[in-house]
Amino acid sequence: MKLITRNTDYAVRALCYLARQDQKSVPVSEMVMALKIPRPFLRKLLQTLSTEGILDSFKGQAGGFALAKNPSKIWLTDLIRIFQGTVELNECIFRKKICPNRSTCKLKHEIDAIEKDVLKRLSVVSIASLLS
Repeated sequence: MKLITRNTDYAVRALCYLARQDQKSVPVSEMVMALKIPRPFLRKLLQTLSTEGILDSFKGQAGGFALAKNPSKIWLTDLIRIFQGTVELNECIFRKKICPNRSTCKLKHEIDAIEKDVLKRLSVVSIASLLS
């Protein structure tokens, strides 16, 4: 289990880079060179972020990407949801079936508490907070 996947990590790096550019459109080629992320991989991430309303994309000679939202309004938990789905530290072996020990399982209750704490801490991390 990875708490932060490569997709989310690269998305955070790209968003931090864009946040430092003062809202100007940045070409993908510039980001590829600066961030050392493979071009096809980065383009796919940026297009996903554009579809989700986090980035604006611009076509043509002066094309590229720029933030569509204030960096203080882009939360790490949103990026995790976009690229990874929900954060789950515990996947019971029964998955879709209801576990017969669900209400009495001590391990599940402990892991649920840890998961809640992790989400609480992640929910206050924004792109702006990562810039300082």
